[in-house]
Amino acid sequence: MAADALPEPPAKAGIAALPLGIALLILVVMTVLPGIATDAAGHADHPAAMLLFWSMSAGFVRGVGFVPLHWLPRWLFSAGASVAALLLALVRLDAIGRPLINF
Repeated sequence: MAADALPEPPAKAGIAALPLGIALLILVVMTVLPGIATDAAGHADHPAAMLLFWSMSAGFVRGVGFVPLHWLPRWLFSAGASVAALLLALVRLDAIGRPLINF
């Protein structure tokens, strides 16, 4: 292999339904109900918003079939990162008193 040759992507490229579904769900929910990412006083909760939008971004990137070559963006925009960020966002929203899921 030549020194300037690019390595092959480690994951199979193609549409990934789970992360794409997560991204579309977050897109619709945050468009219709943007107040979800606020605290009890109505102020924006930046950690919750960051986690939700990271999950959405990772879901769109991996969901449409793009797999970055470098390990860091490959990890940040993976299906696992999308699910993990969504779960962390749900934990954060529950911690600030805005649970989306009531058990």
